[in-house]
Amino acid sequence: MKLQVNGIDLAYDVHGSAGRPWVVMIHGFPFTRATWSAQAAALGGEFRVLTWDLRGLGESGLGPLPQPLEAYVDDLLGLMDALGIRQAGLVGLSMGGYIALRAVQRAPERFRALALCDTRSDPDSDEGKLGRAAAIKTLHAGGLDGFVTAMLPKLLRRPESAAGRELLALMRSNHAAGMANALAAMQGRTDITPALASFALPTLVIVGREDALTPPALSEAIVAKIPGARLAVLDDAAHVSNLEAPAAFDAALLAFLREAAIPAAA
Repeated sequence: MKLQVNGIDLAYDVHGSAGRPWVVMIHGFPFTRATWSAQAAALGGEFRVLTWDLRGLGESGLGPLPQPLEAYVDDLLGLMDALGIRQAGLVGLSMGGYIALRAVQRAPERFRALALCDTRSDPDSDEGKLGRAAAIKTLHAGGLDGFVTAMLPKLLRRPESAAGRELLALMRSNHAAGMANALAAMQGRTDITPALASFALPTLVIVGREDALTPPALSEAIVAKIPGARLAVLDDAAHVSNLEAPAAFDAALLAFLREAAIPAAA
């Protein structure tokens, strides 16, 4: 399905029956909503789950450039408005976590629970910014396949696995322009760390024990700053922990969302 939000066609799926509490799930970079398929199925029996392709990725349109991270937050809130979602639980992985953190900072009244997965609250270091600039240059030069092939071992413990092959094919299906814009958006994101102490909603932080991109120490730092937040460290998982440890990921997320008692949809 598609809806036009902020002048862009956003591709989305809704899982679960009407009247159940909403849970909105934001995928990471450079993925699509397909990476949430197992979680949407696991949650769909008790919740109404919204997944969508971030602008410029998957089946969603890109729109005029440049587009900062704030535009992705605009899309989240706009899509919720278009679907009549007044309040929801919010789940974000990696780049999706950056968007989720900023959305809660901007519109705390819209969210009743927050799950941050393999992500961080601080902005890129200078070294990180230069790395993203180099990646953007590679993508513009036609190096999409080389970029995602080199990225895969940083995402998964077992890049040669079936999950790795599926993730590689998914990343290859994206357009270089959408990926380059997402890199630039992440490069320019703000520092949410000072705002974490003001977050007043149930929060779960999930991280793969072997996540080298956003190591567990970063998740521990987030948990230490958000009042009442809890941490789940998943064994046998790296950065895309929902794909490598789906059973443990789903169990932790489902238990958290049940306890959060998100209001049923009107």
